[in-house]
Amino acid sequence: MGHHIPPHQHQRGQLIYASTGTMGLCTRDEYWLLPPFRGVWMPPYVEHEMSGSTAVCLRTLYVNVDSFTLNLPSYPVGIGVTALLRELLIRASSFSITYHPDSFEERLLRLALEEMQRAFECGLKLPMGRDKRLKKICDTLLENPGDVRSLADWANEVGATTRTLSRLFRTETGISFIQWREQVRIVSAMSKLSTGQRVSQVAEHLGYAPQGAFTVMFKRVTGKSPREYVNDLSCSQTKLSRMEE
Repeated sequence: MGHHIPPHQHQRGQLIYASTGTMGLCTRDEYWLLPPFRGVWMPPYVEHEMSGSTAVCLRTLYVNVDSFTLNLPSYPVGIGVTALLRELLIRASSFSITYHPDSFEERLLRLALEEMQRAFECGLKLPMGRDKRLKKICDTLLENPGDVRSLADWANEVGATTRTLSRLFRTETGISFIQWREQVRIVSAMSKLSTGQRVSQVAEHLGYAPQGAFTVMFKRVTGKSPREYVNDLSCSQTKLSRMEE
């Protein structure tokens, strides 16, 4: 059963983390994938929407940034959720919205934010195009990463020249169309692998035949084969499960 949270924003900062399942988060400029153990710091008043195709357990921590002297980013940043940060988030989820200065709640939240700052990383994100023609291509590929249409095919579809689309991808996303589509496929592959789908199924869904071509692409981009990625994810999940026992 899919989940969708429509575009919205908050007066406070927000740490967003999927403890199980995989979420997709989209701002005006970027698309983020949130598999288990990955989160995003979302500053106040940044509009975003979220969706997930699997059962998701979502944890969030709301922060009044004016209450802390920490230099928190004014733009979204990826977070590698450490074991300590995860436990702090679980504990903080029971707190009320308001708390007194120098209280236990305030001190724990400060520790969580300091740990969050130590865990900042680039994350699994995709730059999004703003031009309406580019946005149509990006949105379609996010919905169907296995789409094999060339840039010339898309030029006919959206009413632009191949040269114009090539320039737009470079100027608005910083990478080429081929690189952007490849990144979409990596993000989709990680999401599907994290839900237990077989490597062969993922490769077929993304339009790779034979499977070896998918494995080569995945390792070239991530530095790991799909099976190595799955094994690392399984080890992390096992460690966290043991902590909960």
